[in-house]
Amino acid sequence: MTTDGIDDTDYIQAFMTERSVSLDRSALIVVDMQNATGARDGALGRRMAKERSNSTNYRFDRIEALVVPNTKRLLAGFRAGGGGVVYLTVGAGRKDAADAPPHMRKLFLETDNYVGSREHEIVDELKPEPGELILRKTSIGAFASTGIDHMLRCMGWDTLFMTGVSTNMCVETTAREAADRGYNVTMVEDACGSTREELHEGTMINFQRLFGRVRSTEQVATELGI
Repeated sequence: MTTDGIDDTDYIQAFMTERSVSLDRSALIVVDMQNATGARDGALGRRMAKERSNSTNYRFDRIEALVVPNTKRLLAGFRAGGGGVVYLTVGAGRKDAADAPPHMRKLFLETDNYVGSREHEIVDELKPEPGELILRKTSIGAFASTGIDHMLRCMGWDTLFMTGVSTNMCVETTAREAADRGYNVTMVEDACGSTREELHEGTMINFQRLFGRVRSTEQVATELGI
């Protein structure tokens, strides 16, 4: 996946506005990197192994090879440089998932993803540090079920760098919601992961048409000086 821009024959790229970035106004958003669906030994991975299914192999290979190490690198840079760090989690507040929207309940129930469970926890490699903000959502996009908009505006963070899973679901939906609210949004391509390559790449190609930018971890680190 190239991060240098989409096909220059795509007319709509000409209408994309480039906006400046600065670390003091930026937040790294780490989306749904939880044991339930973000780790090979979590509930989803165990279920697929039990069923002898290879449908999540790409997902977990990418998480281990790219998403975790690149997110760790960005976390270190944002922390050292004074940028913001925000974790999003997805899951139910109740074990019976009654507080979740109907289309999310079965997923939460079958992956034991509720507050207080091991599956709901953020993966050990990316644990938040004391004082870092964690917002729990029950919806795919964070703006629908958390106070993220209010929190970001209070903190003065108008520039967002998106990482995590799944690229074409929770990461993309939150990124689009943010862009529509005026935030300057960058998808960090090699710090996001999905279940299939075509879903990941399709999201990246479409996102940078008008919603925001797509950059690599190396490009973000160089741009922000971290």
